[in-house]
Amino acid sequence: MAELAEKLIQQALGLPADERAEVAERLLSSLEPPLSPIDHLWAQEAEDRIDAYERGEIEAIPAEDVFNAIKNRKR
Repeated sequence: MAELAEKLIQQALGLPADERAEVAERLLSSLEPPLSPIDHLWAQEAEDRIDAYERGEIEAIPAEDVFNAIKNRKR
């Protein structure tokens, strides 16, 4: 590994956990191909739903309940 990269890693490891997570997320996202407009919209929708759940505006439904409801609807 290059000396600069090793130095950056050592500095990053000295950061608080939340800042290390942000650095890691930004580095990992830089390796992913850019999102298409549709992918961007779905990603935003997912974030909006998570935010609404965390604010208590919507409730989670166990997957097993959802799958059972679908299975029973087909009968």
